[in-house]
Amino acid sequence: MKKIQIKQRPLLTCPEDFQGMLPFIAQILARRGVASVQELDLKLKHLLPPKLKGLQTAIQLIDAAIDQQQQIVIVGDYDADGATSTALMLLALRDMGAKVDYVVPDRFKYGYGLTPKIADLVQEKYQPKLMITVDNGISSHAGVEQAQQHGMQVIITDHHLTTKPTPNADAVVNPNQLGCDFPSKSLAGVGVAFYVLANLASLRRQQGKRSSQLTQYLDLVALGTYADVASLDYNNRILVDAGVQRMRQQQCRLGILALLDIAGRDPVELQAQDLGFVLGPRINAAGRMETMDIGIECLLAQDAQQAYQLAQQLHQLNQERRQVESQIKQDALQTLEQIRLDQEHLPAALVMFEPHWHQGVIGIVAGRLKEQFHRPSIIFAADEDGIHLKGSARSIDGVHIRDAIELVAERHPHLVRYFGGHAAAAGLTIEKQYFAEFQQVFNALIAEMDAQLFEEVLWTDGELPSDALQLQTLDVLEQLGPWGQKFPLPTFEGTFAVLDYRWLKERHLKLRLGMENGQSLDAIAFNAIDRFEFDPMQMQVRLVYRLEKNTFNGATNLQLHIIHLEQ
Repeated sequence: MKKIQIKQRPLLTCPEDFQGMLPFIAQILARRGVASVQELDLKLKHLLPPKLKGLQTAIQLIDAAIDQQQQIVIVGDYDADGATSTALMLLALRDMGAKVDYVVPDRFKYGYGLTPKIADLVQEKYQPKLMITVDNGISSHAGVEQAQQHGMQVIITDHHLTTKPTPNADAVVNPNQLGCDFPSKSLAGVGVAFYVLANLASLRRQQGKRSSQLTQYLDLVALGTYADVASLDYNNRILVDAGVQRMRQQQCRLGILALLDIAGRDPVELQAQDLGFVLGPRINAAGRMETMDIGIECLLAQDAQQAYQLAQQLHQLNQERRQVESQIKQDALQTLEQIRLDQEHLPAALVMFEPHWHQGVIGIVAGRLKEQFHRPSIIFAADEDGIHLKGSARSIDGVHIRDAIELVAERHPHLVRYFGGHAAAAGLTIEKQYFAEFQQVFNALIAEMDAQLFEEVLWTDGELPSDALQLQTLDVLEQLGPWGQKFPLPTFEGTFAVLDYRWLKERHLKLRLGMENGQSLDAIAFNAIDRFEFDPMQMQVRLVYRLEKNTFNGATNLQLHIIHLEQ
C-alpha cells in the first residue's frame, strides 16, 4: 500500500475573526481562507462587478446583431462547461429575440476549439454575420482568421489560460487574457457567458428592448462551473449556491430534473457535490461517447417527455463510458504490472498509449491513475487520421501540467502539435512516431522537480471533539457550502476503538466505533479490500474521514465515510 502523510491544513486566515462560532467551525473556515463572516453571505448582490476586458465591445456587437436580426452562431465545446455555456447562450439570446443556432465540434473529427475547419463548417451550414465561442477560442488564431475571411464578426468568450496575445477577434472576454483586471480568474466558461449575457440583458432593459431574466438560468451556471472543477472562490460559490437552490426548489431545466430522477436523487436533498458526481458525468458522456448535441438538447428541452428521453440516452451513454473507462484502466494497470513497477520505483510521470484506447475517456483514466499513484498522468489515444495521437493530462498539486507541456513544446517543437488547458488538466496532440521520445522527454522534465511533490499528503481539518460527532454538525457544515475545488469538504482525523466489523460484498468494510464519551457510531470504507490493510485483531484504528448521513429502515444516523485507514 502506498505511503500517505496526514497533515492538518494550515490556517490561512484568523479563526478568532469568527466570533460566536464553535472553534472547530471557525478553524474550518480559516483553513479555507475565508476572511470574514461577510464571505458566508452568498447573495447574488455580492457578485463581482462586470469589469471584464472586452465585455462592453462584445455586448454592443451582440445587441446590434439582435436588432438587425442577423444570424448568430454559438461555437461550443464538448464537455459539461461547453454544453451549459451553449445552452445558456441559446436560451438567453432567444429570450431577447435573437436569431441564433449552435455548432459543437465532434471531438473525434475536429478536435478541440475553433479550428479553420469549424469556421468552414459554420459558414457552410449557417452563413452567420456573428460567431460567438463559449468555453474555447483563446488560442484559435487561425480559426478566427478563417471565420473573418468568411465575413463573420467573431466574439471569443473563454476562461482557459493563455500566456500569448489573444487572437485578432472583434471582441475577447476572458478573465485570464493578458491585461484583464477582473479579480476572479476562476470563472468557468459558463460563468464568462453569464457575465456577458447578464450585462447584455441589462443594457437592453435600459433601452426598453426585449430582454431576459438571467437568474432563471443559474442552474446551468452552477452545473457548468462545478462540473468543470472551477475553484470555488467567493464569486463562484455565490453562482453555484444560487443554482443549487434553484434545483432544490425544482425551478430548473427539465433536463436536469430528468437526470436527477433517473439517477435516483431527490432534488430537495441535492448537494453541490451531486453536480460533479451525478449530473456532470452524464452530460459529459454525450461528448465523450457520441455527440454533445444530446447533452445540449437535454438542457434545452421544453417538455418533460423529451427531457426524459434525452436524459435516459445520457444515462446509457454514461454506463457505456464507465465500461470503456474501466477496461482502459485495467489495460494501463496491466502494463504497469508487466514492467514490474512498485510504489517506490514509479516513473515521475505516467505517459501511456495503446492503439485501441477510446479518445472519449482518456481524460478520466488519466485522472484515475493520477489519484491511484499520485503522479502526473498523460493517456493517449489514436486520432482518426492514423498519424496523430490525442492526449489527456491530469496532474497533482504543485505540477502545473499545461506549463510543463508548453516547456516541452518550446524545447522540442517537433514533439507537440497543439496543447491547452490549466494547472491540473490539459489536452495535447502529438505525432504517433514521436510518442516514445515525448514520453522520455516529459518524464525527464517532471523528474527534475522537487521529490517532495510526489509524496502524497492527505490534508485534514484536525480532530473533531466527541460531542461534535452528531447529525447537527453535518447540517451546519452543509449550510456553509457549497464545498468543492479549492474549498474542500471538511475532512477530519481521529483514533477510535473498534467495537465490531464486517465485510460487505467482500469489498467494503463496515466498522462500529467506540468514542471517548462512551457512545458508538458506524463508519464505512468503500473498496477497502484493495485500499487498506485491516487487522481485526487490533482494537484501534486511525481514520481520516468525512461526515455523512445514513438512512436505513426510515431512520437517519450519522456515519463516518472513511477516506484513509491505518492501524
